Amino acid sequence: MDTSNMTQLFSEFLGTLILVLLGDGVCAAVNLKKSKAEASGWIVIALGWGAAVTMAIYISGFMGPAHLNPAVTIAMAVVGNFEWGAVIPFAIAQVAGALIGAILVWLAYLPHWEETEDKGAVLGTFATGPAIRNYPANVVTEAIGTIVLILGLLAFSQHTFADGVNPFVVGILIVSIGLSLGGPTGYAINPARDLGPRIAHQILPIAVKGESDWGYSWVPIVGPIIGAVVAGGIWMVMI
Repeated sequence: MDTSNMTQLFSEFLGTLILVLLGDGVCAAVNLKKSKAEASGWIVIALGWGAAVTMAIYISGFMGPAHLNPAVTIAMAVVGNFEWGAVIPFAIAQVAGALIGAILVWLAYLPHWEETEDKGAVLGTFATGPAIRNYPANVVTEAIGTIVLILGLLAFSQHTFADGVNPFVVGILIVSIGLSLGGPTGYAINPARDLGPRIAHQILPIAVKGESDWGYSWVPIVGPIIGAVVAGGIWMVMI
């Protein structure tokens, strides 16, 4: 692999690390006991994730496409904007970055895990879960959210923004998805964002920890991938 490809893989690793560090970081701030942001609510989480995506793109985007999400990578391959042969390497880099980002969240909030007795809140700091467990419905929710994400990203490429504005616009898109579509499943809309932190939850010596809910883990992988393919198909018909 040439230097350019390695740089892009590092960009995906670093960007997804920052994404999860700040995104799961806001979940930790809201969920964990004795945090100064404890119980500050869903709006804070949605705004925090939007800002996390924006900052992650700013930090990593000058080195590569800043997909930071296997679903985005797949969608770009579907519409012909990305090589299929690079999809798996990108996805591996993204999951690895998400894993390290989640470990850094654990370190940043180290004293708070012992204070938090709610195992669901602890898992929710790392990974997504459904408000109502209905696997077909949960997959549909994740697919719909991802379709909006992909169509938004592709549509943004058809507009001219002032230099440096694009990551901010993408952040607004994430906030919008979170506020409007995030309630049923926590809007993973990103297989790496869920899988990497779920692995971290499984392996970290968290003081009060329940199961990592691997029975649900396929939903935030399959749903976004379906959404990515569908959105790519819609885009090709539109364009």
